[in-house]
Amino acid sequence: MTDGYDVDFLGTRLPLPRPAQTVRTLPYPRFTVLLDPERRLAAVTAVNIDGATLRDLPRTGDWRLDERLPPDEQAGPEVYARNDLDRGHLARRRDPGWGPAATARAASEATFFYPNAAPQAAGFNQSKQLWLGLEDHVLAYAETTEQRVSVFTAPVLAENDPSYRGIRVPLRFWKIAAWHGHDGLAAAGFVLDQSALVDTREGTLDVAPLGGFRTFQVPIADIAALTGIDLAAMIAADVLVRPGARETAWRALDSAGDIVL
Repeated sequence: MTDGYDVDFLGTRLPLPRPAQTVRTLPYPRFTVLLDPERRLAAVTAVNIDGATLRDLPRTGDWRLDERLPPDEQAGPEVYARNDLDRGHLARRRDPGWGPAATARAASEATFFYPNAAPQAAGFNQSKQLWLGLEDHVLAYAETTEQRVSVFTAPVLAENDPSYRGIRVPLRFWKIAAWHGHDGLAAAGFVLDQSALVDTREGTLDVAPLGGFRTFQVPIADIAALTGIDLAAMIAADVLVRPGARETAWRALDSAGDIVL
């Protein structure tokens, strides 16, 4: 089952965002990865989440290369061996795991292909746990509508990302959640910054102590500027910059209560 991201999932057509560079399109169950073969990392991931039928499944699945791609186009196990980097899920393991049990399990296990991973500093703190829980917070907010959310996540593939083991380690990640609100399409954008944690200047990887993750809610237009990805449909639906919103600058988040929806 490799149906991939559904553009009509929310009831309002929402195209798959496309980056300017050449990418490999990889559909999986209920999500799609657009992989940058030069960077060996995803430029975009897009997943559909049905909160009404979401399942809390036990963790199953092992990280593996995608046989549809040459190994040298993927950041595989050698990137993560014997260091303090996590294989950070982009489309979260739980996100496509909804509907009938067998289907949900297969979709969850498909998130363990390496094109859906990106290197993140190991360990958890309040800021990183907040990042991992953003979809849940938006799903809870969307319960008054259709309980459906589409989420787009990827590293910011910047030119100045530090080199390490044949890749460049991303220092920032972006995420956009979109749902069908009372007035039509609504969307919120976020950035995770791990630049204070990752140091490869000596040719090895040094991960600083916990406490350096920073999470922000940001204008989606700023994510488009950072990444070069066409996000026009979601820029127009950005809840942070709509009339009456409290502010439009980057908004540092310390808890879910800081999020503007």
